[in-house]
Amino acid sequence: MNNKIKRYPTALTIAGSDSGGGAGIQADIKTFSAIGVFAASVITSITAQNTREVRAVEVLSPIIIRQQLEAVLDDITIDAVKTGMLPSPEAIETVASIIDRYQLKTVIVDPVMIATSGARLASAFISGSFRQELYRRIDLVTPNIPEAEALSGVTVQTEKDFRKAADVLLAQGCPAVLIKGGHLSSAASTDVLFRQDKEPVSFSSPHIHSSNLHGTGCTFSSAIAAYMALGKELEAAIESAKTYIASAIREGSGITTGKGYGPVNHFFNPQRLETINKD
Repeated sequence: MNNKIKRYPTALTIAGSDSGGGAGIQADIKTFSAIGVFAASVITSITAQNTREVRAVEVLSPIIIRQQLEAVLDDITIDAVKTGMLPSPEAIETVASIIDRYQLKTVIVDPVMIATSGARLASAFISGSFRQELYRRIDLVTPNIPEAEALSGVTVQTEKDFRKAADVLLAQGCPAVLIKGGHLSSAASTDVLFRQDKEPVSFSSPHIHSSNLHGTGCTFSSAIAAYMALGKELEAAIESAKTYIASAIREGSGITTGKGYGPVNHFFNPQRLETINKD
């Protein structure tokens, strides 16, 4: 008889709220759930947005961000962490101190800075805070091309430029950088993983024509965290996440939600919530 106590594999998202439901913490929770992982969440900011625009951003204080983190981590075992919108240097410092205090493992950082609409979602000063506070504490950072340019200072126009931007971030302390190539005009969507002392690894899928791309970055990084919470190693988790996001884009491409950039279909093939042995 198996008398071991079971628990759910659990991922924690630390991100901003999207009132339109397509990106941010809402997309993260949907992604974790669809992949079969229990979702815990800490909200860092509240946005008033829909499929067309970001109308307002209210940044939460570091005090309530810390209190949310402590409430979750004092009680629930976390297998992977994904950060999204960290809107201020103080928020980043708070998260960094919590990573140390609770010895959090498997931390994926999606450096959300600018919305698809062009609206700035975070302080212009956060690049330095990422470098000083987070890079050495995490497993992976997943910038898209505009974010890679903002963080590295390198102009990225081709896949060859990925290497230049990644080298800057690796030199600043990142253990691994996944630059997402969805903003390039090409027949395939190619993302490239760079690590210290290892050859780059590319992950490609056919480019899918769709106007429903709101929240794709949030969803992709959350999927990586979810698969790592299920026990996959980094490369395998990225591969599975790439398959997931491509399918979510494809299955949501013909659907109308709102009057602008709609969401992907997170629940194209929802998985049963997994259970694992409690430590």
